[in-house]
Amino acid sequence: MKINETLVVIKGGGDLGSGCAARLHRAGFRLLITELPQPLVIRQTVAFASAVRQGQVTVENITARLANNDTEVQAAWQNGEIPIRVDPQATAVAHWQPAVLVDAIMSKRNTGTRLNDAPTVIALGPGFEAGQDCHAIVETRRGHNLGRVYYHAAAEPDTGTPGLVGGQEARRVIRAPAAGTWRTLCQIGEKITVGQIVASIDQVPVRAEIGGVLRGLLADCLPVSAGLKVGDVDPRGVVEHCFSISDKAWAVGGGVLEAILCLSK
Repeated sequence: MKINETLVVIKGGGDLGSGCAARLHRAGFRLLITELPQPLVIRQTVAFASAVRQGQVTVENITARLANNDTEVQAAWQNGEIPIRVDPQATAVAHWQPAVLVDAIMSKRNTGTRLNDAPTVIALGPGFEAGQDCHAIVETRRGHNLGRVYYHAAAEPDTGTPGLVGGQEARRVIRAPAAGTWRTLCQIGEKITVGQIVASIDQVPVRAEIGGVLRGLLADCLPVSAGLKVGDVDPRGVVEHCFSISDKAWAVGGGVLEAILCLSK
């Protein structure tokens, strides 16, 4: 395998997809990320998907740039950047015919990825069956198996409970109490207290259940549904963690790198 000539398309530029992209970019792979027109990204400061709104974003000294056509995709590659396309149907897969496809959408279910989409197809987390939907699955659940690659099985099932961080599970996640238009009142990296109002949804206040540092928050003015994850509080309170790729994302990215190298033999 000539790594610098190997194209990898990643569906989804959230925090885990970005961790995978950072691992692969540093290893020398050529990357293309596809995203929604309005990405529902919580950890905006460490997600390449933020380039859709901002035009470009730099994470861990790696720049992703919004590319509106093939010429701009090629220009990003020539500049050592990661192009990101607004492509909700991932038509780039058929167009560019990558050697590797990574499904990092994190919907907890398969939203359309097929085993024959690319010579190597890798999925993150639950909702897939190795050998049926993809060639390999990388475990995304925090714990003993985080980052483990499954070649003949499925990932651990979704429990609906976030992983343990700083002694907190479900309470660290902020969810929308109602449907409507999301308006932020705080910024990522800000230290907050229990019960503090961090945003509103059509005049309905959105409060944090625990204190700590606001590690993630949905972008302003987006329409949200009741129950949607809209924020993330880190009880450890380390501001620097808000602006660097997480241990979880690095581990998952390492699993993707292993799967690519293993399956290319």
